[in-house]
Amino acid sequence: MNWIGELYDLYDKNERFAGKMEPGQPMLLPLYHTTVAAQITVTIDEKGNFLYAETVPEEEKSTIIPVTDKSSSRTAGVEPHPLCDNLKYLAGDYADYVTGKDCSKNHTLYMEQLRKWVESPDSHPKVEAIYHYLCKNTLVHDLVESGILTIKEDGMVDEKRKLQIVSQADAFVRFRVESDELLDDDVWTDQTGRFSPECWKDRTLQQSYINFCRFQSGGEGLSYLTGEHGRVSYLQPKKIRNEGDGAKLISSNDEANFTFKGRFLTKEEAFAIGYEDSQKVHNALKWILRKQGTNYDSMYFVTWESDSGKIPDWLSDSDEICRQAEEHGVCGEEKAEQKRAGKQDAEEADEGVPQSEIAEWEAEMNDEEDESGEYAETGEVGAARFQKAIKGYEKNLSQTSRTVIMAFDAATTGRLALMEFKDYHSSRYLDSLKRWYERCEWLQWKSGKKGRYSFLGMVGIKDAAELLYGTEQNGYFSMKGKENLYKEVAKRWMPCILDGKEVPVDMVRVAVRRASSPVSFDSRFQWERILALACSLVKQQYKKRYKEDWTMALDENCTRRDYLYGRLLAVADRIEYRTFDKDDGRQTNAKRYMNAFSQNPFRTWKILEEKLVPYLGQLNPPERLVYQNLIDSICSKFSIEDFENDKALDGLYLLGFHNQSYDLKKKKEDQKEEKINE
Repeated sequence: MNWIGELYDLYDKNERFAGKMEPGQPMLLPLYHTTVAAQITVTIDEKGNFLYAETVPEEEKSTIIPVTDKSSSRTAGVEPHPLCDNLKYLAGDYADYVTGKDCSKNHTLYMEQLRKWVESPDSHPKVEAIYHYLCKNTLVHDLVESGILTIKEDGMVDEKRKLQIVSQADAFVRFRVESDELLDDDVWTDQTGRFSPECWKDRTLQQSYINFCRFQSGGEGLSYLTGEHGRVSYLQPKKIRNEGDGAKLISSNDEANFTFKGRFLTKEEAFAIGYEDSQKVHNALKWILRKQGTNYDSMYFVTWESDSGKIPDWLSDSDEICRQAEEHGVCGEEKAEQKRAGKQDAEEADEGVPQSEIAEWEAEMNDEEDESGEYAETGEVGAARFQKAIKGYEKNLSQTSRTVIMAFDAATTGRLALMEFKDYHSSRYLDSLKRWYERCEWLQWKSGKKGRYSFLGMVGIKDAAELLYGTEQNGYFSMKGKENLYKEVAKRWMPCILDGKEVPVDMVRVAVRRASSPVSFDSRFQWERILALACSLVKQQYKKRYKEDWTMALDENCTRRDYLYGRLLAVADRIEYRTFDKDDGRQTNAKRYMNAFSQNPFRTWKILEEKLVPYLGQLNPPERLVYQNLIDSICSKFSIEDFENDKALDGLYLLGFHNQSYDLKKKKEDQKEEKINE
């Protein structure tokens, strides 16, 4: 199915929710309607008598109103909305209170349009009440008398005074219609809003306008979407990404510049879409973007399941995917019980590292090496947890379930472009996510509400962009002035995550380069994060290129030059660190020389060896012997040619560094346990 068809189908499947307003939730717009920001609410009775008026609180300004195809996309000119509108359209006494503005045409066209609705078979009591009230031409007078509008000494409206951010003279008015009718017992269960005085909540009024529009004649033709003959429109809605968005996704009404010139004679030959078809497509897109879309700068991404089921977002990190699965209740009772207990089964992750060992390493890092001491929890999250989350999502999907992914960006201020459209069977989509996180799985670090914690998996797009290109400020990464790089990472990683492509080489190099310069980071925590990301990207690179599986477990039999040099650097780092006082914030020579080491390992190792001598001398003899033997063991695995080769190391050295660091910390914990058990 094409992207228009997917959105059309999305609307049809959720049309029963159209016009239903729920606090904190985006609303699916009914056909022939849009939302605006209202500044004034006018309350009248069912006979059209003015009762009172009030200003609209900022948090309640969003208002559903009926529109025509021309008024929904108006910028200049006179195109009245059918019911609620600005004062210059509604008020017959506008010229009596606003200087130098002749808006008589606005009001005349508005009243003519409203009268047609009132006189049609699809009229509504609230519409009739509003029409009778506005025929009195007292709107501005009533607002002045109510103290809503303020006037100057000359009796004219003070246009410098604002309502919200709008001049009084340009205020948008919505209506309430109160009735003396005795309410039925089912008033509290009625979902149509017919008992509500607020016109923008009354779904029967919305349906009245929909019926009225459907039987209007004119503008008929062939819809290129459905192939059916009916009412077509060449004016498409705005406000797609947000309420202030002026960019249109479809535009086919250009008769001035003739963008279709050379191919077609008229715009009708170029393109036409049924008015209701267009409404469904655009309303569905607005709704789903606000409901579960993500934007990076001007680019918006959205992912949904064809039957409106729960589906993980490919932009998220693996920890967030697991958390969402637990919140959605797709992981099963067993997982929920584990979560309540705050424990994780001692299952082996795919890379062969037990969760209990990861926790020990985290504790070691927290106790010994974190400068801030802010690690508040361990956050044990392993491969088993992620796999359970994916299986949980799979069990809740039908065999015909599909996952749709779209990305939009503004080509110009007035034009919105579909940048990506992907349609997968949901099982394939979940398999793609599973393979991506398995290829990149490493111990990642993250900040949460309760502090810093770790999880076994892969970071999301936002964190990846910040780690690769952000500037460290006060312990965080800032993307100020570089916000466009968020969407660049998202665009370039999309085929890697969803279609199994290799992460671009330039991004892997950036990660390796930044991880090789720990002294450039003020926070050790942030360096640990970029180091973990670099390991993830190098791991996936070797998997894609060489079909090699690298894990967090130390490979003591590996004889690869880059890996062995990384191990040596980790040992040198550990030896020096073991001599530091607990509160010593100094960097080790291994970290200070890390960047130089990555470029010229043989030459730099000779320098580090010399600098290690006094630190080895400070260790007790048994510990000194252990480290000396470890260095000798690693060096014995080199060939002479590889050891003396001084060419730059590739990213594999970071895996060697990380694996060896982990192994040394793990062994220290084992020694502590042995002493306790003695």
